[in-house]
This record gives sequence, structure tokens and C-alpha cells, in this order.
Amino acid sequence: MASSLLLLVSVSWFSSFLALLVSPAQAATCTSQAFNNKKLYSNCTDLPVLNSYLHWTYDTSNSSLSIAFIATPSQSDGWVAWGINPTSTKMAGAQILLAYNTDSGIPTVKTFNISSYTSLVPGKLSFDIWDISSEFSNGTFKIFAAVKVPKNKKSVNQVWQVGPRVNQTSGFPDKHDIVGPNLESFQTLSLVAKTTTGTSIDRPRPVHCIAAPAPNTGTRTPPRTTNMFECIPASGLGGGGDGGIAGGALRIGSGGNVVLFSVLLSVLAALIAF
Repeated sequence: MASSLLLLVSVSWFSSFLALLVSPAQAATCTSQAFNNKKLYSNCTDLPVLNSYLHWTYDTSNSSLSIAFIATPSQSDGWVAWGINPTSTKMAGAQILLAYNTDSGIPTVKTFNISSYTSLVPGKLSFDIWDISSEFSNGTFKIFAAVKVPKNKKSVNQVWQVGPRVNQTSGFPDKHDIVGPNLESFQTLSLVAKTTTGTSIDRPRPVHCIAAPAPNTGTRTPPRTTNMFECIPASGLGGGGDGGIAGGALRIGSGGNVVLFSVLLSVLAALIAF
């Protein structure tokens, strides 16, 4: 009787501990995501609302932030957007990248300055941006870009959104929902988090952006700075806020966790044998 009770307590304790060990990895969807263009990023986070994800690398040598934003629009012909607000924490004042498909099914990215909640201005952003491209597959957009951030910046105010459709004539997006998660899609992004993300596992349709270059403003800003633009498929390629700080996620595959898991499993086996 005593040995049975001991076994029951041990199994219960082991199960609880294992749940704590595994849960963070299960919650971190971004750590299993990958890109057809083979890009790697130093960090990733599951954004808290709108089923969206961000991968990023901050380069201190030239104060640039390379990002990959992943989201699914609210309807099949809808749009997704990600941006930085250099003056506030929410949407008003944000400088955004907005992706959608044209009538011919070509993924397109445009830049917008959200000067206020009633004013959406297409064109040049308030900071330099380059290396812009996007992918679309299985109903999901991936936006890639590099942006210039102020030197020695420790964090930025990021915003993101999803919406129903884009007017193909004007190029302006229809309004997104103004309830629930759509009003909470903002967050402080720490530039010092550390979590490595993966490589490609799917085959989305890549596109490349073409636009007239704008003058570089920083001494170390990379070339190919672009602003208002549209994107076309690459040659020969086809294919199918809680206000918190974004950070990395624990993965059970790390060396320390694997060793600990093995030890606990051995202890449980010994208790069962006893």
C-alpha cells in the first residue's frame, strides 16, 4: 500500500514537472516556423493577438533591424501589416508595411504612414527601409524587410494588423475590425532578446520589390533604400498588444533540458520497478 502511494505521488510530481518543462516550447509556435528564402533570425516571438509572429535580428554595427512578419488576413483576399511607431505605442503615427495580393494573385507590399486614425498616407516612411520582399502561401503572408532604427536603441514600438481586402484601383486597404484583438495589436519589441529561428520547410511564392531608390540619410545605412513600391515574382520562381516586451522561448531540445528529462525518466523507471 505504501509503495503504491509513493508511486502515485512520484508519477503525479513527474507529470507536473514535465508539463512545466514542455509547455513553453509548445507555446512558442515561432520556433518551428521557417522560410523558403533560407533567412535566419536571431530572435522570434509569438505575438499576443491576431495569430501573428515576428522574427528579427538587430545589427548593432549599423543600427538596423531585419524582420520577418507572418500573419493570415481576416479573409482570403485580405491584407496584413506590420510597422514601427517612432512617436507613440499604438497605431496613430505608425510607419507600416502592408502586404496583399493583386487581382492577378501577385503578392504586393506597400508602405503607409498612419499620420492619424483617420489619415492613411502612402509613400515615404520616416525612417530608411530596404531589402523588402514578401511571400504568400497557404493563405498566409510573410513580409521581409530591414529598417533603420536610432543608434543604441534598446526597444521599438511595434504594431501589426490584419484586414478584409484592398481596393485594387486605389491601392488603399479597407478598414479592419475595431473590436477585440484588432485594438490590442501593439507591443514593445526588445532588441536584445535571444532565440534562434529555423530555415525553410515550405515552398511559398517569393516576390521582389522594385522602386526608385531614395537617398540614404545615415553614414552606414545599406543601399537599396526604398519607400513606395510594388512587388513582382522572382524570375523562374512560382509556387503554390498586451503592451508587454517580446522575447524568446524555451525549447525542450536544449542540452540542459534533455539531460534533466533523461534523469527524471530514469528515476521514474526505478520507482516503478520498486
